[in-house]
Formats: sequence, structure tokens, C-alpha cells
Amino acid sequence: MGADAGTDARKQRWVGAEHPRYKWIALSNTTLGMLIATINSSIVLISLPAIFNGIHLNPLEPGNVSYLLWMLMGYMLVTAVLVVTLGRLGDIWGRVRIYNAGFLIFTVTSVILSLDPMDGGGGALWLIGWRVLQAVGGAMLMANSAAIITDAFPARQRGMALGVNMVAAIAGSFVGLVLGGLLAEWNWRSIFWVNVPIGIIGTVWAYRSLHETGVRRPGKIDWWGNVSFAVGLTALLAGITYGIQPYGGHTMGWTNPWVLAGLIGGTAVLLAFCVIESRVAEPMFPLRLFRDPVFAGGNLATLLGSVARGGLQFMLIIWLQGIWLPLHGYEYEQTPLWAGIYLVPLTVGFLAAGPVAGYLSDRFGARLFAAGGLVVMAASFAGLLLLPTDFGYVWFSLLVFLNGLGGGLFAAPNTALVMSSVPAADRGAASGMRATFQNAGMVLSIGVFFSLMVAGLAGSLPQTLNDGLTAQGVSPADAHAVAQLPPVGTLFAAFLGYNPIHELLGPHVLSTLPAANAQTLTGREFFPNLISGPFHDGLMVVFSLAIVMSLVAAAASLLRGRDGKPVPDGGPGAGAGTDGGAGAGADGAAGNGGNDAADGNAPAARGVA
Repeated sequence: MGADAGTDARKQRWVGAEHPRYKWIALSNTTLGMLIATINSSIVLISLPAIFNGIHLNPLEPGNVSYLLWMLMGYMLVTAVLVVTLGRLGDIWGRVRIYNAGFLIFTVTSVILSLDPMDGGGGALWLIGWRVLQAVGGAMLMANSAAIITDAFPARQRGMALGVNMVAAIAGSFVGLVLGGLLAEWNWRSIFWVNVPIGIIGTVWAYRSLHETGVRRPGKIDWWGNVSFAVGLTALLAGITYGIQPYGGHTMGWTNPWVLAGLIGGTAVLLAFCVIESRVAEPMFPLRLFRDPVFAGGNLATLLGSVARGGLQFMLIIWLQGIWLPLHGYEYEQTPLWAGIYLVPLTVGFLAAGPVAGYLSDRFGARLFAAGGLVVMAASFAGLLLLPTDFGYVWFSLLVFLNGLGGGLFAAPNTALVMSSVPAADRGAASGMRATFQNAGMVLSIGVFFSLMVAGLAGSLPQTLNDGLTAQGVSPADAHAVAQLPPVGTLFAAFLGYNPIHELLGPHVLSTLPAANAQTLTGREFFPNLISGPFHDGLMVVFSLAIVMSLVAAAASLLRGRDGKPVPDGGPGAGAGTDGGAGAGADGAAGNGGNDAADGNAPAARGVA
């Protein structure tokens, strides 16, 4: 009797799944999980110079570029590949179980990363390897957080809840820029330490408070589907990543046989994956979901919006670090931190628009908000095209704020539409597929936009660089040798906060010049003034493509049917014993926190009720 009373007392201290407050607990924990997973991606990005200095490795030396690329891309690539598989495993074994394990893996690997005992290439491989394992934990969080929220909230509140979660995910990538810059100034290991207390709190909280409320679909693991998807997407994204690395006498590596093999072979394996999934009894991902225009259009918009947003992030960082900040008195080694600070308006725009857009889309429909946000993003890209390279910060801040506002208007309603268009038993796989498109878009953006920028620079930068160097006394032979170096090295130097001319010429050439000339070449004005014209030419191409992508994504949002239109029974958005994830606006039975599966006979609603 006493033992039973003690058990009941312990249970009362934790909110059960049937409690009205449970949905808010689920939202707050999953939002913390998404925030830490996405902060971790950008916090390393901005801290790369400090990390490479800490392990005594120069990432710009030709033999070390692969370390740089994998440190830059490895986490995003692994999360893009694994989220669908881990979302499907959540459908089979329980979304909360997979999510909780992800928090634990993420926390443990953060400790191991901070204890890197080696220098040089060995130290880089330690970080890359454990970052890959950390990405597995991050993928577990990303794959199941939206599904857990969709399970916990009724359809009439789902847009608001997913809005908060999505804003945390997107804003985390920008918060990490500032946080990484601050921590890297102190100690490079601290960028991994910061995850530990948050991870411990989140892990204990998740294991104690989250409950399985969703519909589970026991089944076998589709090994052929999992392997073909992982191999195909890895090969494709790795090929795109290595395509920006110089090969032979070319400025980029698109003619490299290994790159071509990755692109062609990866595409072929992904096509084989589609064939496999259409024929196996229990597929890793049910391709029938793409028959629903809401689901298909939402994921297409997610991919294109992610590519455009990722391109913006990388181009703005290079713009600030390579040109604007040095011209305004900042030393090159200070530019990573200040680039993050000057991009704060972008994050503010996301934070301001996301929850509001989610709330309003619950009341007035999500489709127009999603499309309108993308149009606002396109307008901000057009405005950035009109800015001079040495811009006035007020106009720049307004335009990046507008871009963040558009991203916030799009993210929550689009996610709510996607997640509410699938049967409850498929929410884990659907959440994973949505995260795959989002993460793959970030990887694609680096390959696409860096390639476009390099192509734009390759036409005019060599001659501009050669003329500028010879004018300062550099020998024609040395100037010609530097001018013929691939532009990607110049971009990476600016991106990492190195002094580009110092890296390009090296101390040997600089020591042969008069002190005044050497000081001019490595000063804060020579390189920005030299590159501003060629860079702006490349920027025109990059942002023009971003405008096109944003408008195509907006069209995809508009062409996927009306909010609230019922899905016929047995259609792609309907599932046996579920309401298709929308619940026709009902809260579920007996205050179950919005688990829509309670009403198995209710007609499914397309979009948010």
C-alpha cells in the first residue's frame, strides 16, 4: 500500500500525457532539442579558424582542404542522410524513444569532442569522426521533434506550436554564429563544452517528461531502402561538396572523375531507392505520400527555400568578412565574431515572424502565409542586389531583417501543412523527409552558390589581382602565380577570417617587398577594394538565382490546394484508424493533448483547420 502511494506521488510530480499542460512540455523540450542541434552546426562554422589554430593545422594548404570541407559539411551531410531513416524508426519503435536517445548521444559526443587529445591531421580526424556520430544524435532530434509536436497538439494549435519549433531550428543557425564567435575568442574547446549542461538538462528532462502519444506502426526495417537511400544521398551530396574544390588545371572540380562518379552514381542509386520503395511491403519511406500535392509541394518549397537561405548565409558572411568589416576598421581575425553580430537582424526577423505566422495560419489558413513569406524573401534578395558593395548598414540591416521575416512567415505554416497532410502513423517518416529536404538544401547551397561565385570571380579576379599586386611591387612571376590560384581559396580565406593577401602571398614573398608595400597589401583596405568589383559581379548571379528559387517555391506553395479541403477516405492523406493528422480541428479524446488518432472516423483535413 505504502509502495503504491509512493509511486502515485512520484507520478503526480510529472505531467502525464493526458494532462492539458503536456503539449507545452513537449513543445518546450523539442524546441530545446532543435535549438541545440542547429546551433551546433553554425557554432563550429564560425569557430573553424580557432579550431584549426587549436589543433595546429592550416586548412588552406592544398593537402588539408579535405579536412576543411568535412569539418564544414560532415554534420549537415550526415543529418540530411539519416533523418528519414530515424523518422521511420520512430514510427516503428516510438518517436519519443528515438528522440531521447538522440539527446543522450548528442550530449556524450559533445564531451568527447572537447577532449580531442591530438594535433594536426589526427586531431582533425578525431573531430570529424566524432562530429559524424554527434550528427546521428542531432538527426534523431530533428527527425522526430516535429512528429512529437504534431502528436501532442490539436490541429487548431499546430501551426503556432510548429512555428515556435521551426523558428528555434532556423534561428539556432544564426545564434550559433554569435555564440561561436564569442566562445572561440576564449577557448576553441568551449564551443563543445557549451552543449554539455544544456544536453544533460534536456536529456534528463526528456526521459522524465515525454510520453509516447502517437500512433505506432510496428514493422520490419527496410534494409535495402535504408542502405540505398544513405549511399545514394551521401554520394550525391559529397560529389556536390567536392565539386567546389579545384581539380587539375580547373578552378573547380566538376570534371573530377570521382565527383562525376558521385553525382551520376548517387543519382542512379536514389532512383533505385525509389524502385525499391515502390515494391517492398514495408518501405522505409512511403512514396505514396508524394501523391498528395500538399506534401509534395511543401517539401519542394522546403528544399528551394533552404537552398536560397543557405546561399544567403554563406554569401553574407563572405561579404561582411572579406569586404565590409575590414573597410570599416575591423581586423580580419575579428571578422567572424562581428559578422555574426551584424547579422543579428536576420535572426530577429525569424524570431518575430515565426510564432506569429504559425498562430495566424491556424486561424486564417497556412497556404498564403507560406507563399507570402517566400515572396518577401525574394524581395529582400532583390533589395540586396541594389546595395553597393560598401553599403550603409541601416539599409543592409533592414533588408536582412526583411529576409528573416519572410523566412519566419514561411517556415511554420509550411511545416504545419506538410505534417498535417499525412496519416498519424507516418508522421515520423514525414518529419524525417521534411528535415532531409531542409538539411540537403543547406548542403546543396554551398555547392551551388560557391560554384556560381567562383565562376563569377574566375572571369575578372585573376587580372584584377595581378594588376593590384604588381602595382605594389610584387614581381610579375609571383603576381601571375597568385592570380592563377583558384578563387575558392580566396573565398575560404575570407570566410575563415584569415588575411587573404597574407595567405596568398605567404611570408616569403612579403619579406622581399618594401615595408610600406607589404603593409599596404596586408592592410584592411587593399583586398576589399581589389575584390569588391569581381565579388559584386558574382553576387549578382547568386542573388538572382536565389530570387528565382524563392519565387518557384512560392508557386509550389500556392499550387497545392486550398487550406482545409477534406482528403477523401483512402487517399494519400488518410490512414486506417487515423484522421490523417489533421483531426478536423478536434482536440482529441479525453484531453489527450491533441492526439488525433482518437477520432478514427473523422475526415482528414488538408492543411491546418
